[in-house]
Amino acid sequence: MMDQDIVCQGCGVTIQTENKDELGYTPQSALSREEILCQRCFRLKHYNETEDVQMTDDDFFEMVSSLQHTDGLIVYIVDLFDVTGSIIYNLPRIIGNKPIILVGNKLDLLPKSTNHRKIDHWLRRTANESGISVTDVFLISSTKGHGIRHLTEAIEKYRKGRDVYVVGVTNVGKSTMINHLIEQTTGHKEVITTSYFPGTTLGFIQIPLDDHSNMIDTPGIVNDKQMAHYVSNNDLKKITPRKEIKSRNYQLDAGQTLFFGGLARLDFVKGDRQTFTCYFSNELPIHRTKLIQADELYERQCGKMLVPPDEETASKLPELVATSYRIESEKTDIVFPGLGWVTVTTDDITVVAHSPKDVPISLRESLI
Repeated sequence: MMDQDIVCQGCGVTIQTENKDELGYTPQSALSREEILCQRCFRLKHYNETEDVQMTDDDFFEMVSSLQHTDGLIVYIVDLFDVTGSIIYNLPRIIGNKPIILVGNKLDLLPKSTNHRKIDHWLRRTANESGISVTDVFLISSTKGHGIRHLTEAIEKYRKGRDVYVVGVTNVGKSTMINHLIEQTTGHKEVITTSYFPGTTLGFIQIPLDDHSNMIDTPGIVNDKQMAHYVSNNDLKKITPRKEIKSRNYQLDAGQTLFFGGLARLDFVKGDRQTFTCYFSNELPIHRTKLIQADELYERQCGKMLVPPDEETASKLPELVATSYRIESEKTDIVFPGLGWVTVTTDDITVVAHSPKDVPISLRESLI
């Protein structure tokens, strides 16, 4: 039996008490609790255990596409550590013609020397190149609460009494951001279940803003360009920074290679000796070797010395594909989506970057 009028306060899915294997299951006895959570959210919140979600990518997409028929303000959140993986290229087609506030999250993970003005310009340019016209841009940390007050004021200014829809791909921090917004305005804490893992929010979760409008947390859209979808939960914790990333410098000659665990690789093919500054999770090992030995080392040590991947990640990680770049401008970032980036400060060099197929590498003006 479906309890049609009861939804999980964690993920928004309709609560049911009949089938343990279906979405929204919770024991009948749990319906008397003040906070009603489905079994999945209960385990996630109290034990940090995850269960596979029986919902396809198309289900997520179709659900969020229903926003076309609504009126409201869109708060679109992207991961500053993985902008490529969190850009939704067909966003205007999904949501219809609505004003969009673009929010760059996880600012606290970037080095303090990062230039905020450059980040703002980079986000605007990236959105524009993806066919997304934005009304304003804000930089925040949803976990630390940085920038939330200014964002709250902007939302109130731009929504003009309408509903607010928070959208984004999986694992960018939507629910954590909303929890901060709600705590700031109502004093209620942890309204929505949050997690490291993609796909925590399964339905629309409505939080009243006033008597006539709501803030709505929408399901995370699945983007196949996200590294998060190709690694195990254990490896995801290793590659996802939890505190400010520290730079690691390597003086390289042409003919040397850097491995980022066994998930990506950068070959220095041509150019004068110089510094490669690496910005990755502090828990991700970086290994330097000779280019002539790199292929053999990868075949022999991937999953051993070169970790991650663990066994689960190795079973689903796409093959690494190589892309050659001639860098002709100073202070350039070579961006490995979902992992980090490498900054080079001298022009006229040639590098070859290796990343999993369908997780494309990009270049940008250095943010530092």
